[in-house]
Amino acid sequence: MKRIRKFVCAVVTAAMMFSMCACGSDNSSTTAASGGAATEAPAPSGKTIKVGVVNNPPSESGYREANVKDMEAVFSKDNGYELKTAYSLKNDEQLQAAQGFITEGVDYLLISAAETTGWDEVLKKAKEAGIKVYLFDRMIDVSEDLYEAAVVSDMAKEGDTAVQWLLDQNLPEYKVVHIQGAMGSDAQIGRTGALDKQFESGKMTKVVQQTATWDEAEAKKIVESVINSGEDFNVIYAENDGMAKGAVAALDEAGITHGVDGKVIVMGFDCNKWALRELLAKKWNYDGQCSPFQAKIISDLIKSGNAPSSKKIINEEKGFDAKTITQEDIDTYGLGE
Repeated sequence: MKRIRKFVCAVVTAAMMFSMCACGSDNSSTTAASGGAATEAPAPSGKTIKVGVVNNPPSESGYREANVKDMEAVFSKDNGYELKTAYSLKNDEQLQAAQGFITEGVDYLLISAAETTGWDEVLKKAKEAGIKVYLFDRMIDVSEDLYEAAVVSDMAKEGDTAVQWLLDQNLPEYKVVHIQGAMGSDAQIGRTGALDKQFESGKMTKVVQQTATWDEAEAKKIVESVINSGEDFNVIYAENDGMAKGAVAALDEAGITHGVDGKVIVMGFDCNKWALRELLAKKWNYDGQCSPFQAKIISDLIKSGNAPSSKKIINEEKGFDAKTITQEDIDTYGLGE
């Protein structure tokens, strides 16, 4: 138990390095938008609410940075909360952190899991301790009675929307370099599923399918390897913007054209502003939206004291096409600067 406490202290100390403020959603079915720091009603009866957040690190992506900022802005001292945070891309470390928060006696435990499996025992312990659990950003494979609600993106729909857009391009052939996110995460499973169906049907050819674990540099290496092999391809389907950026860097170094009227179609996810600007410049072709703003929805549920009407609360999202995107779209839906 001492080891668990030491681990949680370490991750909490690391998390304090990030000074943040951000925007929140204003209802249970929301579209990501830019805005100011969230404001909240005070905690009931002046009681400070202790919240433990287990999340992926902000360095993972622009999406995650926005998500972390949103959590820290909403679950702030001014809004009546005592916030404890733990960040890791490793499921076992997240599980240890969650157990540590249970031992410390938080009132609420919020989880964006690195992997969909392995959470049953920890969530059962939270329930036994009277700690209410909310999932955010990603689903996990546990019984619904172990959490209050899940405020998430529909990752499978994100994949379906992106792949349907790709099919609508009516290419004579589809030779796809598929760069996956962290294996076993809800985002990876959802965004991979729709493409796998096309590979299985024979409508698209899988040139390579490999994880870069959300990392830009690893994605660049994957595409460099394909280029060096001499194998032909005309689509890069990267499961986040950072990996798409790395892939494009490899194309540029090899002198391979991309984007609208280029040889290679480039697809990403998350809708960082810098990525949407690549669409506007027609250097990329498609970017799928993934809203990082779940904190205010959860806070409203906590402070209302009422059970949510649905266990699963979905953020509404869309995809953007380089041929139709506008500056207004970037200003409204883009993440970061």
